[in-house]
Amino acid sequence: MDTWKPVALVADISPDTGTLRVMHEGEGVCLYKLPDEICATQDRCPHGNASLADGYLEDGTIECPLHQGVFDIRTGKPQCPPVTTDLRRYEVRVEADTIYLKAEAA
Repeated sequence: MDTWKPVALVADISPDTGTLRVMHEGEGVCLYKLPDEICATQDRCPHGNASLADGYLEDGTIECPLHQGVFDIRTGKPQCPPVTTDLRRYEVRVEADTIYLKAEAA
C-alpha cells in the first residue's frame, strides 16, 4: 500500500517564485507550482549547497541560484553545465488543495 504524507497547501507556494521548501521524511524538498501541475524534487542542488527553492523557475525548469545550472523539474535531468547529476524527484498528489508526497522517493 502506498503511503502519502501531507506537506503543504497549494496556496502556500509563493505566487512570486512558484516554489516552496518543505521537509519530507527528514529531507528538504522543493515544491514547484506549474500552470497544470505541482512537481517536487530534492531542494539542494547536487552541484553545491544551494536551495533550489531560491532559484529561478521558468517553463518547467529551475535554475540554481548559486551556479546557474538548470534542471528539468518534471524529469530531474540537468539541462546545462555545471550541473551533471539528476535531481531526486518525488511523486505528488493534490487533494482538496493539500499537497501530498509519496513516502519514498520516485
